[in-house]
Amino acid sequence: STTLNKNFRHLEPSFDNASMVHSLIASYDLHKKMTCISPKQANQHDLRTFHSESYISHLKSADDSTIANAESDLDSDDDDLPEDSAEYGLGFDCPKIKDLQSFVKIIAGGTISAAKLLTSQTYDTVINWCGGWHHAQRDEASGFCYVNDVVLGITELKKKFERVLYIDLDVHHGDGVENAFSFTPTVLTYSVHHLSQGYFPGTGAISSIGCGKGKGFCVNIPLKEGASNGTFVSVFKRTMPRVITNFRPSVVVIQCGADGLAGDPLGAVFNLTDTAYKECLQIVLELKLPTMILGGGGYNKANTARCWTNLTALVTGQKLDVDIPEHDFFEEYGPDFQLRIEAGYRPDKNSKDYIDALVLEVLGNLEEVDVNTTQV
Repeated sequence: STTLNKNFRHLEPSFDNASMVHSLIASYDLHKKMTCISPKQANQHDLRTFHSESYISHLKSADDSTIANAESDLDSDDDDLPEDSAEYGLGFDCPKIKDLQSFVKIIAGGTISAAKLLTSQTYDTVINWCGGWHHAQRDEASGFCYVNDVVLGITELKKKFERVLYIDLDVHHGDGVENAFSFTPTVLTYSVHHLSQGYFPGTGAISSIGCGKGKGFCVNIPLKEGASNGTFVSVFKRTMPRVITNFRPSVVVIQCGADGLAGDPLGAVFNLTDTAYKECLQIVLELKLPTMILGGGGYNKANTARCWTNLTALVTGQKLDVDIPEHDFFEEYGPDFQLRIEAGYRPDKNSKDYIDALVLEVLGNLEEVDVNTTQV
């Protein structure tokens, strides 16, 4: 296995979360069980494989505006963005940030580099915890995501692999990735998420199954509030085997957004611990297929680092001490300084009848998926 993206420290505070994750992984010496690689930044050509020319140009103009304001000692806020920035999703949940161009190229470059390691058969499992920015659209930033590294990585994988299975465990629906591949039968997108009125991004209904030749190749499993480990893992175990049987993927990309963890301040609706993520990832690893593992959401920084460190240990076959070793971010894990994540005290509103009906409908939708008869 290999882990990517050591090129984030000069972009603080945008990569505070990544710094904590990588530091905790290193504190357990897990980096010594992997090959750690500094990937190349993506270039303009790489970005154009999904994003529009006008969007890429606008990101540059927004970055130039920020630099100009900084050099003239002006306050830098969203009012200083180019006039048409709102059309490209900049502002509000995607505010302008320092070094936006470098930020986008590093995020994209990490996942593209990971994909190339799989296509070259150099490694069979790759991890990029800095990746997983699944909301960005072709010509629009969205949901804190300025670039869709997932789509760019999958596009690279398609150069080698016939069928790509994309699994999204983030509490928010992976709308940007689904939209990118909703018309193709060569990429199956599978998302377990929360869906309710007013909850971002407002997509991912069970009835959204793809379009045209891609009909049936989008699988959406919307869960209600309070989803527990048992609920989450149950729907995964009851539907994933049919996905594998019908689709027969050549490679897997799994996004492990940690905002479904109990106590996440932004996700704020699920009641998961790292156990749910570990059980789902274990099922994927047992497929023995080339696999790319990505990060994503996660706004309780300490719990996100705990979760992704535990997943890294799973991939590398290591058992970790529950007491967190002293390291640069040690104080962030108080007051108990333990690696475990505890579930909260909230009801799981996903009744057995609801889950049974959900699974039955998903399995029915998957009848549309038959790679033996689908013309690619």
